Amino acid sequence: MQTTLFSKFVRRYIRRGNLTIRFPDGHVARFGDGHGRALRFHLTSRRAMWRLALHPDLALGELFMEDRLRMEQGRIHDLLELIFTNVRTDQLTGMQQLTRRGSALRARLGQVNTPLRARRNVAHHYDLNDDLYRLFLEEDRQYSCAYFEHPAATLEEAQLAKKRHVAAKLHLPPAPDYAETETVLNGSPAQGQANRAARNGHAAPGTVRTSPARSNGHAAPRPAPSVLDIGSGWGGLGLYLARHYGADVTGVTLSREQHRVSNDRARRAGLDGRVRFEMQDYRSLARRFDRIVSVGMFEHVGRAHIDTFFACIADLLAPDGVMLLHYIGQSGPPAPTSAWVRKYIFPGGDMPALSEVLPAIERHGLIVTDIEVLRLHYAETLRHWRERFLARRQEAVALYDERFARMWEFYLAAAETSFRHQRLVVHQIQLARRLNALPVTRDYITAEEARLRPRDGGGDSPLPAPHSVTDPARSAAGADPSRPH
Repeated sequence: MQTTLFSKFVRRYIRRGNLTIRFPDGHVARFGDGHGRALRFHLTSRRAMWRLALHPDLALGELFMEDRLRMEQGRIHDLLELIFTNVRTDQLTGMQQLTRRGSALRARLGQVNTPLRARRNVAHHYDLNDDLYRLFLEEDRQYSCAYFEHPAATLEEAQLAKKRHVAAKLHLPPAPDYAETETVLNGSPAQGQANRAARNGHAAPGTVRTSPARSNGHAAPRPAPSVLDIGSGWGGLGLYLARHYGADVTGVTLSREQHRVSNDRARRAGLDGRVRFEMQDYRSLARRFDRIVSVGMFEHVGRAHIDTFFACIADLLAPDGVMLLHYIGQSGPPAPTSAWVRKYIFPGGDMPALSEVLPAIERHGLIVTDIEVLRLHYAETLRHWRERFLARRQEAVALYDERFARMWEFYLAAAETSFRHQRLVVHQIQLARRLNALPVTRDYITAEEARLRPRDGGGDSPLPAPHSVTDPARSAAGADPSRPH
Protein backbone atom coordinates (compact mmCIF):
# COMPACT_ATOMS: atom_id res chain seq x y z
CA MET A 1 0.00 0.00 0.00
CA GLN A 2 2.74 2.48 0.96
CA THR A 3 4.76 1.53 -2.10
CA THR A 4 1.73 2.09 -4.30
CA LEU A 5 1.08 5.55 -2.86
CA PHE A 6 4.71 6.52 -3.27
CA SER A 7 4.70 5.28 -6.86
CA LYS A 8 1.70 7.52 -7.60
CA PHE A 9 3.63 10.48 -6.19
CA VAL A 10 6.62 9.74 -8.44
CA ARG A 11 4.49 9.18 -11.55
CA ARG A 12 2.82 12.58 -11.02
CA TYR A 13 6.14 14.29 -11.73
CA ILE A 14 8.38 11.88 -13.69
CA ARG A 15 6.83 11.52 -17.14
CA ARG A 16 9.96 11.47 -19.28
CA GLY A 17 13.12 9.44 -18.87
CA ASN A 18 14.06 5.96 -17.73
CA LEU A 19 14.00 5.55 -13.94
CA THR A 20 13.80 2.42 -11.81
CA ILE A 21 13.27 2.46 -8.04
CA ARG A 22 13.91 -0.53 -5.79
CA PHE A 23 11.79 -0.24 -2.66
CA PRO A 24 12.55 -1.46 0.89
CA ASP A 25 10.37 -4.55 0.42
CA GLY A 26 12.25 -5.56 -2.73
CA HIS A 27 9.53 -4.39 -5.09
CA VAL A 28 10.81 -2.71 -8.28
CA ALA A 29 8.91 -0.06 -10.27
CA ARG A 30 9.77 1.82 -13.45
CA PHE A 31 8.92 5.44 -14.22
CA GLY A 32 9.06 7.71 -17.27
CA ASP A 33 8.63 6.93 -20.94
CA GLY A 34 11.62 4.57 -21.13
CA HIS A 35 13.76 6.91 -23.23
CA GLY A 36 17.20 8.15 -22.28
CA ARG A 37 19.87 6.88 -19.92
CA ALA A 38 18.70 4.16 -17.53
CA LEU A 39 18.87 5.22 -13.87
CA ARG A 40 18.16 3.17 -10.77
CA PHE A 41 18.22 3.86 -7.05
CA HIS A 42 17.34 1.97 -3.88
CA LEU A 43 15.33 3.46 -1.01
CA THR A 44 16.38 1.58 2.12
CA SER A 45 13.37 2.18 4.41
CA ARG A 46 9.69 3.10 4.44
CA ARG A 47 10.54 6.19 6.47
CA ALA A 48 12.85 7.29 3.66
CA MET A 49 9.93 6.98 1.23
CA TRP A 50 7.68 9.19 3.32
CA ARG A 51 10.39 11.78 3.92
CA LEU A 52 10.96 12.03 0.19
CA ALA A 53 7.25 12.26 -0.59
CA LEU A 54 6.46 14.91 2.03
CA HIS A 55 9.50 17.19 1.67
CA PRO A 56 11.48 16.33 -1.48
CA ASP A 57 13.32 19.66 -1.48
CA LEU A 58 15.07 18.75 1.77
CA ALA A 59 14.87 14.96 1.93
CA LEU A 60 16.45 14.06 -1.41
CA GLY A 61 19.80 15.51 -0.41
CA GLU A 62 19.59 14.27 3.16
CA LEU A 63 18.75 10.70 2.13
CA PHE A 64 21.67 10.67 -0.31
CA MET A 65 24.02 11.98 2.41
CA GLU A 66 22.77 9.32 4.84
CA ASP A 67 23.15 6.52 2.26
CA ARG A 68 19.41 5.80 2.50
CA LEU A 69 19.02 6.67 -1.18
CA ARG A 70 21.62 4.56 -2.97
CA MET A 71 22.34 5.05 -6.64
CA GLU A 72 22.64 1.62 -8.26
CA GLN A 73 22.85 2.85 -11.84
CA GLY A 74 24.03 6.36 -12.67
CA ARG A 75 25.13 9.11 -10.31
CA ILE A 76 23.14 11.57 -8.22
CA HIS A 77 23.82 14.22 -10.87
CA ASP A 78 22.00 12.07 -13.44
CA LEU A 79 19.00 11.66 -11.13
CA LEU A 80 18.79 15.41 -10.50
CA GLU A 81 19.08 16.03 -14.24
CA LEU A 82 16.13 13.69 -14.79
CA ILE A 83 14.02 15.29 -12.05
CA PHE A 84 14.68 18.88 -13.11
CA THR A 85 13.97 18.20 -16.79
CA ASN A 86 10.56 16.89 -15.73
CA VAL A 87 9.47 19.46 -13.16
CA ARG A 88 10.40 22.87 -11.78
CA THR A 89 10.42 23.24 -8.03
CA ASP A 90 7.79 25.98 -8.25
CA GLN A 91 5.44 23.51 -9.97
CA LEU A 92 5.11 21.18 -6.99
CA THR A 93 1.53 20.60 -5.87
CA GLY A 94 -0.37 19.17 -2.90
CA MET A 95 1.57 18.34 0.25
CA GLN A 96 4.90 19.08 -1.46
CA GLN A 97 3.71 22.63 -2.19
CA LEU A 98 2.64 23.12 1.44
CA THR A 99 5.98 21.98 2.84
CA ARG A 100 7.78 24.24 0.35
CA ARG A 101 5.70 27.24 1.47
CA GLY A 102 6.50 26.46 5.09
CA SER A 103 10.16 26.26 4.17
CA ALA A 104 9.92 29.65 2.44
CA LEU A 105 8.52 31.21 5.61
CA ARG A 106 11.36 29.76 7.70
CA ALA A 107 13.81 31.05 5.10
CA ARG A 108 12.58 34.64 5.52
CA LEU A 109 12.96 34.40 9.29
CA GLY A 110 16.48 33.04 8.83
CA GLN A 111 17.60 35.87 6.55
CA VAL A 112 17.88 38.49 9.25
CA ASN A 113 21.63 38.68 8.75
CA THR A 114 22.95 40.86 11.56
CA PRO A 115 26.74 41.39 11.44
CA LEU A 116 27.25 38.58 13.99
CA ARG A 117 24.97 36.15 12.18
CA ALA A 118 26.48 37.10 8.81
CA ARG A 119 29.94 36.23 10.12
CA ARG A 120 28.71 32.88 11.43
CA ASN A 121 26.99 32.09 8.13
CA VAL A 122 30.15 32.88 6.18
CA ALA A 123 32.29 30.75 8.49
CA HIS A 124 29.92 27.80 7.96
CA HIS A 125 30.97 27.56 4.31
CA TYR A 126 34.11 29.55 3.63
CA ASP A 127 36.18 28.61 6.67
CA LEU A 128 36.24 24.93 5.80
CA ASN A 129 39.59 23.20 5.35
CA ASP A 130 41.45 25.16 2.69
CA ASP A 131 42.51 21.92 0.99
CA LEU A 132 38.86 21.19 0.13
CA TYR A 133 38.68 24.09 -2.31
CA ARG A 134 41.97 23.07 -3.89
CA LEU A 135 40.24 19.88 -5.05
CA PHE A 136 38.03 21.62 -7.60
CA LEU A 137 38.90 25.33 -7.99
CA GLU A 138 41.56 26.56 -10.37
CA GLU A 139 44.79 28.08 -9.03
CA ASP A 140 43.38 31.60 -8.60
CA ARG A 141 40.54 30.25 -6.40
CA GLN A 142 37.72 31.95 -8.28
CA TYR A 143 34.68 30.58 -6.41
CA SER A 144 32.04 32.24 -8.58
CA CYS A 145 30.57 32.00 -12.07
CA ALA A 146 33.17 31.89 -14.83
CA TYR A 147 32.68 33.55 -18.22
CA PHE A 148 32.94 31.14 -21.17
CA GLU A 149 33.88 33.15 -24.23
CA HIS A 150 33.71 29.96 -26.30
CA PRO A 151 32.50 26.40 -25.59
CA ALA A 152 36.00 24.88 -25.64
CA ALA A 153 37.34 27.23 -22.96
CA THR A 154 39.02 25.61 -19.98
CA LEU A 155 37.98 26.56 -16.45
CA GLU A 156 41.21 28.56 -16.10
CA GLU A 157 40.51 30.49 -19.31
CA ALA A 158 36.89 31.14 -18.36
CA GLN A 159 37.75 32.41 -14.86
CA LEU A 160 40.39 34.73 -16.29
CA ALA A 161 37.80 35.95 -18.82
CA LYS A 162 35.39 36.63 -15.93
CA LYS A 163 37.91 38.90 -14.18
CA ARG A 164 38.61 40.65 -17.47
CA HIS A 165 34.88 41.12 -18.17
CA VAL A 166 34.24 42.53 -14.69
CA ALA A 167 37.27 44.82 -14.91
CA ALA A 168 36.17 46.17 -18.29
CA LYS A 169 32.75 47.09 -16.89
CA LEU A 170 34.35 49.05 -14.03
CA HIS A 171 35.78 51.41 -16.67
CA LEU A 172 38.99 52.12 -14.78
CA PRO A 173 41.66 54.36 -16.33
CA PRO A 174 44.55 52.51 -18.03
CA ALA A 175 47.30 51.24 -15.77
CA PRO A 176 50.52 53.12 -15.01
CA ASP A 177 53.60 51.61 -16.61
CA TYR A 178 54.74 49.82 -13.46
CA ALA A 179 51.55 47.78 -13.36
CA GLU A 180 52.27 46.38 -16.81
CA THR A 181 55.60 44.97 -15.62
CA GLU A 182 54.38 43.61 -12.28
CA THR A 183 55.49 40.19 -11.11
CA VAL A 184 53.13 37.28 -11.58
CA LEU A 185 50.46 37.09 -8.90
CA ASN A 186 52.08 34.11 -7.21
CA GLY A 187 55.60 35.49 -7.43
CA SER A 188 58.23 34.78 -4.80
CA PRO A 189 58.64 36.86 -1.60
CA ALA A 190 62.06 37.99 -2.85
CA GLN A 191 60.57 39.27 -6.09
CA GLY A 192 57.82 40.98 -4.11
CA GLN A 193 60.44 42.82 -2.01
CA ALA A 194 62.20 43.94 -5.18
CA ASN A 195 58.95 45.29 -6.57
CA ARG A 196 58.25 47.20 -3.38
CA ALA A 197 61.74 48.68 -3.39
CA ALA A 198 61.33 49.75 -7.00
CA ARG A 199 58.22 51.66 -6.04
CA ASN A 200 60.11 53.50 -3.28
CA GLY A 201 57.89 52.33 -0.45
CA HIS A 202 54.18 52.14 0.20
CA ALA A 203 51.74 54.92 -0.43
CA ALA A 204 48.73 55.49 1.75
CA PRO A 205 45.31 54.68 0.29
CA GLY A 206 44.06 57.34 -2.08
CA THR A 207 47.39 59.18 -2.42
CA VAL A 208 49.02 60.07 -5.72
CA ARG A 209 51.33 57.46 -7.22
CA THR A 210 53.79 58.11 -10.01
CA SER A 211 54.79 55.31 -12.36
CA PRO A 212 58.59 54.91 -12.70
CA ALA A 213 58.51 55.52 -16.43
CA ARG A 214 56.66 58.81 -15.94
CA SER A 215 58.45 60.28 -12.95
CA ASN A 216 60.82 62.43 -15.04
CA GLY A 217 58.56 65.47 -15.13
CA HIS A 218 57.23 64.93 -18.65
CA ALA A 219 53.78 63.85 -17.44
CA ALA A 220 51.79 64.83 -14.41
CA PRO A 221 51.22 62.04 -11.89
CA ARG A 222 47.68 60.90 -11.40
CA PRO A 223 45.97 59.46 -8.34
CA ALA A 224 45.51 55.71 -8.15
CA PRO A 225 41.81 54.87 -8.46
CA SER A 226 40.43 53.48 -5.22
CA VAL A 227 38.48 50.23 -5.49
CA LEU A 228 36.36 48.47 -2.87
CA ASP A 229 35.84 44.73 -3.32
CA ILE A 230 32.91 43.58 -1.15
CA GLY A 231 33.24 39.87 -0.48
CA SER A 232 36.81 39.66 -1.78
CA GLY A 233 37.18 35.88 -1.49
CA TRP A 234 40.71 34.58 -1.91
CA GLY A 235 41.79 37.89 -3.44
CA GLY A 236 42.12 37.05 -7.12
CA LEU A 237 40.00 39.89 -8.48
CA GLY A 238 41.57 42.52 -6.22
CA LEU A 239 45.05 41.42 -7.25
CA TYR A 240 44.01 41.54 -10.91
CA LEU A 241 42.76 45.13 -10.61
CA ALA A 242 45.87 46.23 -8.76
CA ARG A 243 48.18 44.63 -11.27
CA HIS A 244 46.50 45.75 -14.49
CA TYR A 245 45.25 49.18 -13.40
CA GLY A 246 47.54 50.23 -10.58
CA ALA A 247 44.38 50.49 -8.48
CA ASP A 248 44.42 50.97 -4.73
CA VAL A 249 42.23 48.05 -3.64
CA THR A 250 40.50 47.42 -0.34
CA GLY A 251 38.86 44.02 -0.04
CA VAL A 252 36.50 43.12 2.79
CA THR A 253 35.56 39.61 3.84
CA LEU A 254 34.04 37.89 6.87
CA SER A 255 35.99 34.67 6.33
CA ARG A 256 39.09 34.25 8.48
CA GLU A 257 40.54 31.70 6.09
CA GLN A 258 40.04 33.86 3.01
CA HIS A 259 41.41 36.88 4.86
CA ARG A 260 44.60 34.99 5.70
CA VAL A 261 45.10 33.53 2.23
CA SER A 262 44.35 36.74 0.30
CA ASN A 263 46.76 38.89 2.32
CA ASP A 264 49.44 36.23 1.97
CA ARG A 265 48.92 36.26 -1.80
CA ALA A 266 49.22 40.06 -1.90
CA ARG A 267 52.52 39.90 0.02
CA ARG A 268 53.91 37.18 -2.21
CA ALA A 269 53.00 39.15 -5.32
CA GLY A 270 54.59 42.33 -3.98
CA LEU A 271 51.22 44.04 -4.20
CA ASP A 272 50.52 44.55 -0.50
CA GLY A 273 51.36 48.22 -0.92
CA ARG A 274 48.33 48.60 -3.19
CA VAL A 275 46.01 45.81 -2.02
CA ARG A 276 44.75 45.13 1.49
CA PHE A 277 42.13 42.65 2.61
CA GLU A 278 40.30 43.32 5.85
CA MET A 279 38.06 41.25 8.13
CA GLN A 280 35.24 43.76 8.09
CA ASP A 281 31.51 43.98 7.42
CA TYR A 282 30.73 46.27 4.48
CA ARG A 283 28.19 48.06 6.70
CA SER A 284 30.98 49.43 8.91
CA LEU A 285 32.91 51.20 6.13
CA ALA A 286 32.98 54.99 6.18
CA ARG A 287 35.10 56.27 3.23
CA ARG A 288 34.24 56.71 -0.42
CA PHE A 289 35.67 54.77 -3.37
CA ASP A 290 36.02 55.50 -7.08
CA ARG A 291 34.89 51.99 -7.93
CA ILE A 292 33.02 49.26 -6.06
CA VAL A 293 32.81 45.64 -7.14
CA SER A 294 31.04 42.70 -5.53
CA VAL A 295 31.16 39.22 -7.03
CA GLY A 296 29.23 36.37 -5.43
CA MET A 297 28.57 38.10 -2.10
CA PHE A 298 25.13 39.66 -2.60
CA GLU A 299 23.49 36.21 -2.28
CA HIS A 300 24.46 36.30 1.43
CA VAL A 301 22.85 39.68 2.16
CA GLY A 302 19.32 38.33 2.62
CA ARG A 303 16.09 39.92 1.41
CA ALA A 304 15.60 41.82 4.66
CA HIS A 305 18.89 43.67 4.04
CA ILE A 306 18.71 44.49 0.32
CA ASP A 307 17.78 48.11 1.08
CA THR A 308 20.59 48.39 3.62
CA PHE A 309 23.08 47.11 1.05
CA PHE A 310 22.21 49.74 -1.56
CA ALA A 311 22.01 52.50 1.04
CA CYS A 312 25.61 51.64 1.91
CA ILE A 313 26.61 51.59 -1.76
CA ALA A 314 25.11 55.06 -2.24
CA ASP A 315 27.18 56.33 0.71
CA LEU A 316 30.42 54.56 -0.30
CA LEU A 317 30.46 55.33 -4.04
CA ALA A 318 32.16 58.53 -5.18
CA PRO A 319 29.94 61.02 -7.07
CA ASP A 320 31.48 60.01 -10.42
CA GLY A 321 32.01 56.41 -9.36
CA VAL A 322 30.93 53.09 -10.92
CA MET A 323 29.87 49.82 -9.33
CA LEU A 324 29.60 46.30 -10.78
CA LEU A 325 27.37 43.85 -8.88
CA HIS A 326 27.62 40.17 -9.89
CA TYR A 327 25.32 37.71 -8.12
CA ILE A 328 23.12 34.63 -8.51
CA GLY A 329 19.55 35.65 -9.25
CA GLN A 330 16.33 34.29 -10.68
CA SER A 331 14.88 34.72 -14.13
CA GLY A 332 11.32 34.47 -12.81
CA PRO A 333 9.42 35.87 -9.84
CA PRO A 334 10.91 35.60 -6.33
CA ALA A 335 11.18 32.05 -4.98
CA PRO A 336 12.81 30.59 -1.86
CA THR A 337 16.24 29.02 -1.86
CA SER A 338 16.29 25.24 -1.55
CA ALA A 339 15.71 24.11 2.04
CA TRP A 340 18.61 21.66 1.72
CA VAL A 341 21.01 24.36 0.46
CA ARG A 342 20.04 26.71 3.29
CA LYS A 343 20.51 24.01 5.94
CA TYR A 344 23.77 22.45 4.78
CA ILE A 345 25.57 24.85 2.43
CA PHE A 346 24.58 28.53 2.63
CA PRO A 347 22.61 29.36 5.79
CA GLY A 348 20.94 32.74 5.43
CA GLY A 349 21.48 32.71 1.68
CA ASP A 350 19.04 34.02 -0.92
CA MET A 351 19.00 34.45 -4.69
CA PRO A 352 16.85 37.49 -5.43
CA ALA A 353 14.87 38.27 -8.56
CA LEU A 354 15.41 41.51 -10.45
CA SER A 355 11.98 42.63 -9.26
CA GLU A 356 13.38 42.65 -5.71
CA VAL A 357 16.70 44.30 -6.53
CA LEU A 358 15.85 47.09 -8.97
CA PRO A 359 13.33 48.92 -6.75
CA ALA A 360 15.90 49.05 -3.93
CA ILE A 361 18.48 50.50 -6.31
CA GLU A 362 16.02 53.19 -7.37
CA ARG A 363 15.06 54.03 -3.80
CA HIS A 364 18.63 54.97 -2.97
CA GLY A 365 19.28 57.27 -5.90
CA LEU A 366 21.55 54.92 -7.86
CA ILE A 367 21.33 54.66 -11.64
CA VAL A 368 21.33 51.31 -13.46
CA THR A 369 23.65 51.82 -16.42
CA ASP A 370 23.84 48.24 -17.69
CA ILE A 371 22.36 44.80 -16.95
CA GLU A 372 23.72 41.55 -18.37
CA VAL A 373 22.26 38.11 -17.68
CA LEU A 374 24.73 35.22 -17.78
CA ARG A 375 22.28 32.41 -18.40
CA LEU A 376 24.24 29.16 -18.59
CA HIS A 377 27.78 30.12 -17.69
CA TYR A 378 27.38 28.98 -14.09
CA ALA A 379 26.06 25.58 -15.20
CA GLU A 380 29.29 25.09 -17.15
CA THR A 381 31.39 26.38 -14.25
CA LEU A 382 29.74 23.91 -11.90
CA ARG A 383 30.20 21.08 -14.37
CA HIS A 384 33.93 21.69 -14.28
CA TRP A 385 33.92 21.88 -10.48
CA ARG A 386 31.86 18.69 -10.15
CA GLU A 387 34.07 16.72 -12.51
CA ARG A 388 37.22 17.91 -10.75
CA PHE A 389 35.76 17.11 -7.33
CA LEU A 390 34.72 13.59 -8.37
CA ALA A 391 38.19 12.94 -9.77
CA ARG A 392 39.62 13.65 -6.29
CA ARG A 393 36.65 12.56 -4.20
CA GLN A 394 38.66 10.22 -1.99
CA GLU A 395 40.76 13.18 -0.86
CA ALA A 396 37.57 14.88 0.36
CA VAL A 397 36.70 11.70 2.28
CA ALA A 398 40.16 11.80 3.86
CA LEU A 399 39.72 15.48 4.80
CA TYR A 400 36.29 14.93 6.36
CA ASP A 401 34.34 11.70 5.90
CA GLU A 402 32.09 9.84 3.46
CA ARG A 403 28.96 11.74 4.54
CA PHE A 404 30.65 15.08 3.85
CA ALA A 405 31.83 13.89 0.43
CA ARG A 406 28.27 12.85 -0.41
CA MET A 407 27.00 16.25 0.74
CA TRP A 408 29.49 18.09 -1.44
CA GLU A 409 28.79 15.89 -4.46
CA PHE A 410 25.06 16.54 -4.07
CA TYR A 411 25.66 20.29 -3.67
CA LEU A 412 27.68 20.62 -6.88
CA ALA A 413 25.29 18.38 -8.84
CA ALA A 414 22.15 20.14 -7.58
CA ALA A 415 23.61 23.57 -8.31
CA GLU A 416 24.67 22.61 -11.83
CA THR A 417 21.33 21.09 -12.78
CA SER A 418 19.43 23.99 -11.21
CA PHE A 419 21.30 26.49 -13.38
CA ARG A 420 20.72 24.33 -16.42
CA HIS A 421 17.04 23.47 -15.95
CA GLN A 422 15.46 25.71 -13.29
CA ARG A 423 15.35 29.51 -13.22
CA LEU A 424 18.73 30.38 -11.78
CA VAL A 425 20.95 32.83 -13.67
CA VAL A 426 23.70 35.32 -12.88
CA HIS A 427 22.94 39.04 -13.01
CA GLN A 428 25.64 41.62 -13.61
CA ILE A 429 24.26 45.06 -12.78
CA GLN A 430 26.39 48.13 -13.42
CA LEU A 431 25.53 51.18 -11.31
CA ALA A 432 26.53 54.82 -11.14
CA ARG A 433 25.45 57.98 -9.35
CA ARG A 434 25.65 60.18 -12.46
CA LEU A 435 24.28 59.66 -15.97
CA ASN A 436 27.56 60.78 -17.56
CA ALA A 437 29.83 58.51 -15.50
CA LEU A 438 30.23 56.07 -18.40
CA PRO A 439 30.38 56.15 -22.22
CA VAL A 440 26.98 56.22 -23.89
CA THR A 441 27.52 52.94 -25.80
CA ARG A 442 28.80 49.55 -24.60
CA ASP A 443 31.69 49.42 -27.10
CA TYR A 444 34.17 50.36 -24.39
CA ILE A 445 33.63 46.99 -22.67
CA THR A 446 34.69 44.98 -25.72
CA ALA A 447 37.56 47.36 -26.46
CA GLU A 448 38.91 47.11 -22.92
CA GLU A 449 38.69 43.31 -22.94
CA ALA A 450 40.70 43.31 -26.17
CA ARG A 451 43.31 45.58 -24.57
CA LEU A 452 43.58 43.42 -21.46
CA ARG A 453 43.61 40.01 -23.15
CA PRO A 454 47.26 39.95 -24.33
CA ARG A 455 48.38 41.58 -21.07
CA ASP A 456 46.72 39.14 -18.67
CA GLY A 457 47.71 35.99 -20.54
CA GLY A 458 44.41 35.49 -22.33
CA GLY A 459 45.89 35.67 -25.85
CA ASP A 460 44.98 37.96 -28.71
CA SER A 461 41.50 36.61 -29.46
CA PRO A 462 38.61 35.12 -27.49
CA LEU A 463 38.04 32.55 -30.23
CA PRO A 464 39.60 29.06 -30.09
CA ALA A 465 42.08 27.93 -32.71
CA PRO A 466 40.38 26.41 -35.79
CA HIS A 467 41.35 22.85 -34.83
CA SER A 468 40.99 23.20 -31.06
CA VAL A 469 39.49 20.33 -29.10
CA THR A 470 35.85 20.91 -28.23
CA ASP A 471 34.34 20.46 -24.81
CA PRO A 472 34.28 16.67 -24.13
CA ALA A 473 30.82 16.79 -22.57
CA ARG A 474 29.58 18.79 -25.54
CA SER A 475 31.11 16.32 -28.00
CA ALA A 476 29.55 13.37 -26.22
CA ALA A 477 26.10 14.94 -26.18
CA GLY A 478 26.25 16.53 -29.62
CA ALA A 479 25.45 20.19 -30.19
CA ASP A 480 23.67 20.95 -26.95
CA PRO A 481 21.89 24.32 -27.23
CA SER A 482 21.74 24.54 -23.42
CA ARG A 483 25.49 25.18 -23.23
CA PRO A 484 26.79 28.74 -23.64
CA HIS A 485 27.65 30.11 -27.05
